[in-house]
Amino acid sequence: MVQTPASSETETLLIELPKSIGLYVTQEQFAALAAANRDLRVERTAQGELIVNPPTGWETGERNCSISGELYLWWRNAGEPGKVFDSSTGFILPNGATRSPDASWVSGERWQALTSAQKGTFANICPDFVVELRSSSDTLKSLSLQDKLREYIDNGAKLGWLIDPQERRVEIYRLAKDVEVLENPAELSGEAVLPGFVLNLRRVWD
Repeated sequence: MVQTPASSETETLLIELPKSIGLYVTQEQFAALAAANRDLRVERTAQGELIVNPPTGWETGERNCSISGELYLWWRNAGEPGKVFDSSTGFILPNGATRSPDASWVSGERWQALTSAQKGTFANICPDFVVELRSSSDTLKSLSLQDKLREYIDNGAKLGWLIDPQERRVEIYRLAKDVEVLENPAELSGEAVLPGFVLNLRRVWD
């Protein structure tokens, strides 16, 4: 049995663990574990700690779908050569952590620079743009959502959004800049990282 990270209501989930795997896992063990538990979102910290995220509720799932869908439509219509990913995609960051943002984008230039080996099951890259969406059961401190955004920026992300529907608040993380906090914004701009991308937050707030 493996426990999920502390939240307002901690759950215990049954997952398939090979005998050689504990709560601290290598990259190879993590890949095997993820393959055996495809219904769960699992992450690995830079220290090798295993994090199990249970399936989201319908509200969070709907919001995730809306955000990823808008990002995909921008990518398709703009003809950008990069790659758009949803919340089921894991990335191995330069610090060794394996993370799964709720939505993300990698520029075409950086993606094409990866070797075939680096584009394995979990690509060895930190996305240029990431989104983390707070669910109703998440607490910012206990799940270290803010630490995750800082980790993305420290590992090469240029722009990150932490979207909190409960408080209608957005924290914007940028490379080499202080965090900007927006209260009840109507929309978000992709800035120079995602030229022309604007996320209408109406569906996220409703």
